[in-house]
Amino acid sequence: MIGDRWGVTASEIVRSYPCDDFVTSPALQAWRGVRVEAPAEAVWPWVTQVRLAPYSYDWIDNLGRRSPRELVRLPEPHVGDRFTTAGGRELGRVVSVAPGKQLTGTIMGAFMSYVVVPQDHGTTRLLLKAVMQSHRWAAFGLSVGDLIMARRQLLNWKKLAERHHHQATVQD
Repeated sequence: MIGDRWGVTASEIVRSYPCDDFVTSPALQAWRGVRVEAPAEAVWPWVTQVRLAPYSYDWIDNLGRRSPRELVRLPEPHVGDRFTTAGGRELGRVVSVAPGKQLTGTIMGAFMSYVVVPQDHGTTRLLLKAVMQSHRWAAFGLSVGDLIMARRQLLNWKKLAERHHHQATVQD
């Protein structure tokens, strides 16, 4: 399907994601990935901040409110916590979490897993898989829309994690 993959390898597509446990026959499957020049422990706190804001195009999905550019030091997420906040409204729920490794939530019928994968030389792969049971044409539209928004979200987290990690390294 057009728009179902961005920045992921073949092995990242075939791996198991926690969201797969929640939708057995998805009409939509979309994979996103980005390489972050920072260790996993510097990336994870940004992923958990999805509970505060969407981190994509704030003028679209956050009613112009800017997603935080500093870490808030939230407590670790727990199943049942809100998944995100957009436009001042709490949306979705966390359905699975392994601190430092993965955060899975549901919003508007979709299930999304953010997976943090440590790599060599202090880098990280930040992966996202979204699944949804939906009509095929709706899934196509969601896939293309998600590509635009999720790509921006992952690139924003990449930039923030790299910048904050670099600043912390320079201060040490």
